[in-house]
Formats: sequence, structure tokens, C-alpha cells
Amino acid sequence: MLTLLMTVALVAGSRGNGPLVRTARVPDGGLQPQLAVDATGTLHLLFFRGDPLGGDLHYASSRDGGATFRDEMRVNRDDGDAIAIGNVRGGHLALGRSGRVDVAPVDAVRVHVSWMGSDQAKQRGPKSSAPMLYARLAADRKSFEPERNVVRAHPGLDGGGSIAADAAGHVYVAWHAPRSPKADDEAGRCVWVAASSDDGATFAEERAAWNEPTGACGCCGMRAGCRGEELFVLYRAAKQEVHRDLFALASRDHGRSFRGAKLDEWRVAQCVMSTASLAPAGESMLAAWEDEGDVAWARLDVEMLATAKAARPPAPADGSKLARKHPSVARNQAGEVLLAWTEGMGWQQGGTLVWQLFTSDGRPIDGATGRADGVPPWSLVAAAALPDGSFVVVY
Repeated sequence: MLTLLMTVALVAGSRGNGPLVRTARVPDGGLQPQLAVDATGTLHLLFFRGDPLGGDLHYASSRDGGATFRDEMRVNRDDGDAIAIGNVRGGHLALGRSGRVDVAPVDAVRVHVSWMGSDQAKQRGPKSSAPMLYARLAADRKSFEPERNVVRAHPGLDGGGSIAADAAGHVYVAWHAPRSPKADDEAGRCVWVAASSDDGATFAEERAAWNEPTGACGCCGMRAGCRGEELFVLYRAAKQEVHRDLFALASRDHGRSFRGAKLDEWRVAQCVMSTASLAPAGESMLAAWEDEGDVAWARLDVEMLATAKAARPPAPADGSKLARKHPSVARNQAGEVLLAWTEGMGWQQGGTLVWQLFTSDGRPIDGATGRADGVPPWSLVAAAALPDGSFVVVY
């Protein structure tokens, strides 16, 4: 059994003794955690270990709220297929259904993983292009199936991609790449989605998600997520290579068509290497993103997309310059929202985990905040809400 030592902080919230927020390091010095919680309360963890230029993805699960993780297994079959350099290109995790009816519900969730391949994987791919790799937990739950490249017709992957799945057997892998071989700048990029309707057994050829010429920030990360059978995608644009606005896409027809809307504006003539987060929240989806040194979150729905004004953590009391990046958002059953992020991160530079609790209507809860030093270089933070109303943040 793999055990994590956890730092526990009880915070004061809007209900007196507010929800518990636990923080924990990734086991054995791992990087870039990704968390998901299934309907039984089982916590699923994906993380990176090894050389940041070419390492491996690992998976483990916890049934005690993250106090201990067990059944660790490597995701990628080929050595060094994953990458951590740049923070944005690592693995993403999604939970779907199993298709097996002879197992208990706690074991019925199928785990899906996607990631941008490393240079080692690139050399094995078609035309030596960076692959968008996908693997799923095998039916016997003892290993992951061999990884597959879902890029067919539109290579040019750079800033990584993301994955989403629902309980009806739909799986979506999303990434951004040029619309055509001639569109080799950021303004010519768009979001592509490869969809599966058979639990990831097969994927259709990728389709452009949206026809609006927004471009896509070449080395910025993106995020996909499902709420029920609705699919959402967050990505950063690069129109005219200076308008690096954040866009949300939403689909109700299993990725065949999308609505789109701008959530936030950012004018800068360089890649900002940003990441974003999505989390289901009742009848809506929560989205969190970076914004000129700050982080923010808002509620989305599939029709209106942005349904509330963006909420932000309080500014530092000493007036110091903000350096907030890599947000992760989660909501508990009481409607309280936890936003976690990093501060002080940079190229080959670690930083600090910071978190803030919010009321259901987006107001920061006074004093309900915390910090933990020691986020390693190239890493991220991941937040999740547990069935008892508490939260866990892994970094």
C-alpha cells in the first residue's frame, strides 16, 4: 500500500467550523497530479514520475479521502512516453463507465488517460509528429491497455491536450493544432476533438470543434470536462497572435457541434503557458483560469456558457505583485467552492500552493485560506471535493 503523509488544516467558514481542507504531496516526489472522484467517493490520482523530458505516468486510488493511496500502476507501456517540461503538456484523467456488469459499483468506473507524447514517443509516431496518446484501464483493472495515438489527420500538437468522459460510454480527447499544413502560426490553430462512443475502444477521426478564427495559444494548456452528457472545453486563443483571450466551448450532441463564448480577455504578444480547470457543479460547470498574474473562476452552462461574474481571491494585503498560476477548482455538496493555485512558479522553478474557500455565490470566505510550500518545478496542484463535504489538494 502506498501511503501519503497529509497536512490537515481546519478552516473557519460560513457555517462556523467550515469544511476540512487537506493538503498532500504527490507520492515519491511525483509531479503534475490530476484528481477525480467517482460516485462512491473513491479518489483517483494520476501523476508523473521520472525525467521531465521523458518520464512515465502513474495511477493510484484512495478510499479514505486521500490519506492512503493503493494499487499504483504505470499508465504508459513504452518507457519515457510522457513529458512534464513546461507544466502544460502532462497527463489528464477522466472517469467513464466500465461496461462490465459482473463487478461491484466501486470497481465499475473505467479510468481514461490522455497526454502529449515525449520526444521518444514522437520518434515512433507518423511523420515524427508529437502524438496525443490515450490509454484506458483494462477490464481486469490490473493494468492499462497500450497507449494509442488519436491524432490522424491534423498533427502539430504543442501545448498538450485534455480528456473527458461520461457515464454513457462517450470519451473525448481534445487538443489544438493547425487547421491546415499552411497555417503554421498560432493564429491558424484551432481545437480538435476525437470522439469515442464505445468507452474508448475506438475513436473517430478528429473534427474541428469551432469554426471561429480565434487561433490557439501554441504552448498553453487546455481542459475538457463532462457534466452528465454535456461536453465543455476551455482553451486560450491567439487571434492576431496578441489576443490571448480565454474561450469556453460547449456541446450537447456528443462533440458534433459546439457553442462558444469568450470568458476573459488578455492582450499580450507572447505565449503565457497557462492552464485551466473544470469541475461539475450541480446544474452547471465550474471553470477556473489564469488572467495576467491572477486566477479566477466562474460558473458555466451549456447555453449561456458564462452565468456569473468571475470570482477572484483577495489581493495580497501588502500590495505585492500577483504571480498566481495553474488554478484547480472543486465544489462540495454544500455548494462551497475551493480554488487552489500556485505562486512563484516559473521555468524550472517551483513555488507555493495557495488555496481559498468561497461561498456558493462566489464570495471569498474570510480567513478560509491556506498555504503550503514545496510545489516542485514543472508541477501543478489538483483539488477535489469528497462526499463528506471536505476537500483535498494534492501538489
